[in-house]
Amino acid sequence: MQKRSKLDPYVFWPAIAVLLIITAVLVSFQATIAPLITQGLSIITHQMDWVFEFLTFGIFVMLVWFAAGRYGKVRFGEDTKTPAFGNFSYGAMLFCAGMGTSIMFWSIIEPMYYYQGPPFQIEGQTAAAAEWALSYGLFHWGVSAWAIYTLPTIVIAYSLYNKGNKSLKISQACKGVLGHSADGWLGRIIDILVIWSLVGGLGTSLGLGVPMIAAGIGDLFGVEQSALLSIGIILIWSVIYLTSATLGLEKGISKLSNLNVYLAVTLALFVLIVGPTSFLLAYFTDSVGQMAQNFLRMSFYTDPVHQSGFPQDWTVFYWVWFACTAPFLGLFVARISKGRTIKSVIVNMLAWGTLGGWLYFAVMGGYAMDLQLTGAFNVVQSMADNGNAQTIINVLNTLPLAKLAVLFFVVLGFIFLATSLDSASFVLASTASTTAGDGEEPAVWHTVTWGILMAVLAISLLLIGGLKVVQSSTVMVAIPILIIYILLTVSILRWLRQDHGIQEEQ
Repeated sequence: MQKRSKLDPYVFWPAIAVLLIITAVLVSFQATIAPLITQGLSIITHQMDWVFEFLTFGIFVMLVWFAAGRYGKVRFGEDTKTPAFGNFSYGAMLFCAGMGTSIMFWSIIEPMYYYQGPPFQIEGQTAAAAEWALSYGLFHWGVSAWAIYTLPTIVIAYSLYNKGNKSLKISQACKGVLGHSADGWLGRIIDILVIWSLVGGLGTSLGLGVPMIAAGIGDLFGVEQSALLSIGIILIWSVIYLTSATLGLEKGISKLSNLNVYLAVTLALFVLIVGPTSFLLAYFTDSVGQMAQNFLRMSFYTDPVHQSGFPQDWTVFYWVWFACTAPFLGLFVARISKGRTIKSVIVNMLAWGTLGGWLYFAVMGGYAMDLQLTGAFNVVQSMADNGNAQTIINVLNTLPLAKLAVLFFVVLGFIFLATSLDSASFVLASTASTTAGDGEEPAVWHTVTWGILMAVLAISLLLIGGLKVVQSSTVMVAIPILIIYILLTVSILRWLRQDHGIQEEQ
């Protein structure tokens, strides 16, 4: 029988209160607060650009050192030799939780933004701009992004399975530095910050996913875009992920994630086969080469002389955003990583995450660029006239068997976001529980409560137009998140040195 963890009232009730109060304030005074949030975000990305670029690259180097060195052999749960999940299910769950509808949206749209406003003072909508467009997409959704996701995973998993900290919380993973302070008010503040950043991250997924799916349904059934349609989409999502969440990790989230990956790969292969196959493969190959050759340049690009704002608006914003949402993925993936070594988790996360993102950018982004360059369809003009969500559907409508492709895309979008919300409700419930031991999951009612709260919050924000200000506000926790990353890094280094530092002398 499944063991159920108990609710932690010192995290649950304050988190609910903070969530509702901040949301109410942001929405009630959004005309005043929205410009302040925009200004604050600009200060973070423009004044701290070098901080987040060094942080991201430093994390990547440290993970490579972990995987290649003696610490890579350290197993999460030293008494366990077999991972709880096979490589496919493991990779499927971490990819679906980490990417969701974002990869479906940005893989088509993002390269077109770079084509119009490329880096390095290149003229927009030229051959040179097209060469950089996909390269930057691969860079932003590649190993650097997944390195940001991987560090919290490693520290949380070590805390959970090797240090006996049975609470699945970021605060416990900082215990290597904070000590018993992690169990007090400081730890609770950290956990509440993480919950807020997670809810904002889900707001972004909804902000991207709802219009995109609504445009697809409108195209298929001739339904007019409306708030009612958006609410219907959220309610259907809620039913899917609540059903899955009540089944638990193995029967619910794992199965849904596996299905998701099969569907995602099928759609990508369909576009690759019926589309301009030779161009897609050649364009991807060329873009990988260009990105690899310029990886250091792109990693540390701040453009202080020309001040184009490109690295701040794209690269630095992404690193900040990924850092703010990474604790969620770290908590979830740590929970499913028992029995794996540090090297296995690092390699799986960097490889699965990167390859999944690259597949969609290579196929969907490459296809959109081919339409633009050949004149078969003006994607840039469609973005200006119809918006990004409708442009995605317009691009799909240029394929053979277009209606089938759009239907497949809509179904995939539904399941993708349901998987992300599924994982999120599990993590929220785990964070607000007292323990998360072996084979222990939050009570079903607790997981469902978070799921219902997120659905109600999303519908309310959609109706009153407050979704954008809430999701933007999440990035404002970037400074405390930066401090949390430092705490996590020091914690794992201290723990590994204490527990395994003398291995090479023995």
